[in-house]
Amino acid sequence: MENLFDYLPSVPDFPKPGIVFRDICPLLAHATAFSQALTQMAQCIETWPIDRIAGIESRGLIFGAALASRLQRGLILVRKPGKLPPQTLSESYELEYGQDALEMQAQLLPPGSAVLLVDDVIATGGTLLAATRLVEKCGGRVSGVVALLSIESLGGAQRLRGAGHTVATALKC
Repeated sequence: MENLFDYLPSVPDFPKPGIVFRDICPLLAHATAFSQALTQMAQCIETWPIDRIAGIESRGLIFGAALASRLQRGLILVRKPGKLPPQTLSESYELEYGQDALEMQAQLLPPGSAVLLVDDVIATGGTLLAATRLVEKCGGRVSGVVALLSIESLGGAQRLRGAGHTVATALKC
């Protein structure tokens, strides 16, 4: 079994000074480590009700697509503005180094669907909280949030739990 942290180097001052970025590219480039990461994420959520999986741009799309394939569930893309064809709904949010927004094609989500949100890293939780609001705006309900890694010192997983969401990660640091 691989030590997945060996494939997740920290990159200081990226994308801006003061931010420590976790690079998932080495993990994705190593087939065994990537497969193991997906297996661990899938094990975290095996009892959750899931109708659709929503992958969060950008790196959450990678894990979301792979989990959707493994679990044989449909994939909904949650992307930055202007990346999806109309009709989309939008949700703005704050992140650790600025402001952004997410969009989703509401018509692809059947009303009342149980949606699993997938991202690569939970930092402050702002992106995922916006995604939960967006799923609800589109008529779905969030069954939980799963990510490869939670950076516990930034409090995002705790913020999500405090907002009533179930959270699971394969790794914590």
